[in-house]
Amino acid sequence: MGVRGAGRLWWGTVSCTLFLAVNGLYSASDDVIELTPTNFNKEVIQSESLWLVEFYAPWCGHCQRLTPEWKKAATALKGVVKVGAVDADKHQSLGGQYGVRGFPTIKIFGANKNKAEDYQGGRTSDAIVDAALSALRSLVKGRLSGKSGGYSSGKQGRESGGGDKKDVIELTDDSFDKNVINSDDVWMVEFYAPWCGHCKNLEPEWAAAATEVKEQTKGKVKLAAVDATVNQMLASRYGIRGFPTIKIFQKGEDPVDYDGGRTRSDIIARALDLFSDNAPPPELLEIISEDVLKSTCDAHQLCIISVLPHILDTGASGRNSYLDVMLKMAEKYKKKMWGWLWTEAGAQSDLESSLGIGGFGYPAMAAVNARKMKFALLKGSFSEQGINEFLRELFVGRGSTAPVGGGAFPKIHSVEPWDGKDGELPVEDDIDLSDVDLDDLGKDEL
Repeated sequence: MGVRGAGRLWWGTVSCTLFLAVNGLYSASDDVIELTPTNFNKEVIQSESLWLVEFYAPWCGHCQRLTPEWKKAATALKGVVKVGAVDADKHQSLGGQYGVRGFPTIKIFGANKNKAEDYQGGRTSDAIVDAALSALRSLVKGRLSGKSGGYSSGKQGRESGGGDKKDVIELTDDSFDKNVINSDDVWMVEFYAPWCGHCKNLEPEWAAAATEVKEQTKGKVKLAAVDATVNQMLASRYGIRGFPTIKIFQKGEDPVDYDGGRTRSDIIARALDLFSDNAPPPELLEIISEDVLKSTCDAHQLCIISVLPHILDTGASGRNSYLDVMLKMAEKYKKKMWGWLWTEAGAQSDLESSLGIGGFGYPAMAAVNARKMKFALLKGSFSEQGINEFLRELFVGRGSTAPVGGGAFPKIHSVEPWDGKDGELPVEDDIDLSDVDLDDLGKDEL
């Protein structure tokens, strides 16, 4: 192994020796720019300049020996390349973000601030300057060929990519507690760093999921984002060590980590699970007016309409048993957020006809898509098992559908809501036969 190779190995592998602790290796009078978690994003990540950054520990002997060479290089490169230093012993979170495992670690932040390069050269000022100018040459040539020479981040960076992020709520140290901790809603919060590649990959998925989750849960589950490089109080409070980190916040409970997939569908599925766990049981409404039918079916992807036997055929106990089955199924499928309706046989005969039910086979059930004006009929039994199979098959696209008769809902009659009691036969008028001559009736018939 040559002398140069041996020197490089010594710098890269030998552990730092413990020296007397010092407050720092650089001062304001140096041309080395002291970097901290507070200014790193603004100074380095959002900069158009090329940066060389040393991550050091004040007690590290190798770092102490590098200090005069690093200062000389910073002075020589002043106005050409930015030279900075991070006390990674003091600011361990910042060192951790860049995978710093030993001291000193030097990284080059060039055209793509997202992908800092490790500096593997010598530790003399000449070697450092040569490496800086070589990296600068590559950056300039890249710009000449049309490649981007800079990188923007923070909120601006989050909004510069593709997709509409209007439904992702940006949170800060100042706004977090008011919006999240004191809320009755469920929050899924992404802690990100603008320079983080994984965060950038997640960004369009998070944005698309936010819009769909907002619509499907009526805003009861919210997706938010925190720039952890700016809002460091929050990052420290919740122990954020890597990016992106997603946490779930529910009122009265400790936050938990989201460890699911990072695709739009994965995020939506988890959000809907959270919603269904916290949502009240869906309402089961009797169709007593046109407004009940239209408002329910227009507001949901599907409305499940049951036509139950006449009250005289089942009594209150029989009807309640059917309603209990519907309520159990509504609870089971509540994350789908369907509307659930019922009517008595004969009360809405036009509606029955439009759904192919029409006068027999009660109880019956139809799943209606009011936007497409199509429906599917329950073919199996009106039971938990039968309805579950019907809805499951329908959900995966295996059920057969037909257009609603007439292409629109028919006229709905206003009726009195069921009072929860057994039905009564209509009372007939009493007939007084005292003045009727039965013999005369017999003669007339003859």
